[in-house]
Amino acid sequence: MKKNDWKKRAGVVYSTDANFYFQQATSSDADTLPPSQQNLRVMLDKSGRAGKQMSIVSGFVGTIADLEVLTKLLKTKCGVGGSFKDGEILIQGDVRDKLVQVLSQAGYKAKKLGG
Repeated sequence: MKKNDWKKRAGVVYSTDANFYFQQATSSDADTLPPSQQNLRVMLDKSGRAGKQMSIVSGFVGTIADLEVLTKLLKTKCGVGGSFKDGEILIQGDVRDKLVQVLSQAGYKAKKLGG
């Protein structure tokens, strides 16, 4: 990986200092909130997926490992494929009602967005 990746420079436009080196803020995984404090939103999306529907669960606050465990639980309970990316859980098909039901049974606060 490059030491001075220009895509990750938040707000730095130009520096006249020849010895300037952009220091990125260290980001560590946030501690996982308990399920009762999580506010998850379940929505349907089909843009950029050749018309195929995808249920998206967003709003999860926690580590990647915990997100992976929750993704596996949802995929197993719904009987469909899926993955997680950029802090969102992507589940194949329109299974929003089932996702809200499973999340509620697991103790999460989940809300269905959209029609």
